[in-house]
Amino acid sequence: MSVKEFFQIKELPFNNAPDLKYFYSSKPHQETLTRLRHVIENRKGLALVTGQIGTGKTTLARLLFEELDPQQYETVLMIVVHSEITSEWILKKICTQMDVENIPTDKPGMLTALYKRLYELNEKGKKAVILIDEAQMLKHRDVMEEIRGILNFEDEFGKLLTFIFFGLPELETNLSVDEPLRQRVALKCELKQLDFESTKNYIMHRIKVSGAKYNFFADDAYRSIFEASGGIPRIINTICDNAMFESYLIKEKVIKKETVEQVVNDLGLLAL
Repeated sequence: MSVKEFFQIKELPFNNAPDLKYFYSSKPHQETLTRLRHVIENRKGLALVTGQIGTGKTTLARLLFEELDPQQYETVLMIVVHSEITSEWILKKICTQMDVENIPTDKPGMLTALYKRLYELNEKGKKAVILIDEAQMLKHRDVMEEIRGILNFEDEFGKLLTFIFFGLPELETNLSVDEPLRQRVALKCELKQLDFESTKNYIMHRIKVSGAKYNFFADDAYRSIFEASGGIPRIINTICDNAMFESYLIKEKVIKKETVEQVVNDLGLLAL
């Protein structure tokens, strides 16, 4: 008998992969989405979403990407995987993702071609949006200057391209290498950790989505999970996933506080 069979669920609910059907719509996340939609709809240019590791930035970026209607928006989701990105690379990447045809090899030519493409999209009534996840990896001044240059593409109604940066808090420090770009930030949002009630609701939501017929965490287990995780979704998932497995091993259908505390100790999370 597997863990899923033991708890009578369709799938394991606490994987850390950004599966959108498990997205828990907390008040802070909903407020952030509303603010980002405002920035995009009104072509404000640049917005930042920052938060500690595991607070749900990637999930939020994917959710926003999925919800923007391709009939109305030309949307790109980029993930930065290292910090040695050059201005030429990011400019060419943007041109490619925005379906610029016959991309020139020189920067002035790429900028001209990108402007024409953005203007064309605007004339068709489509808003161009680039979501950049792990944006704290953008550290070099020339990259920031390139993005600032693209933000100069505008008409009387706003920017022809909107950037949304998702990253760790150090992202704001990185922006300071180019003060004019930092001053162009139209919106800043910080994703906070969940409070106790939101942590409990988050866990119950994921259990429900997994197809569970009952809530298999004991009432007193939630406080231990919250205190050890600090309300960070990624850590909550790790604790709950391990607690499910431990409870499965000892054949207890309801996960007790003591089992959670054992898992927390094993994971070395007591100091949180």
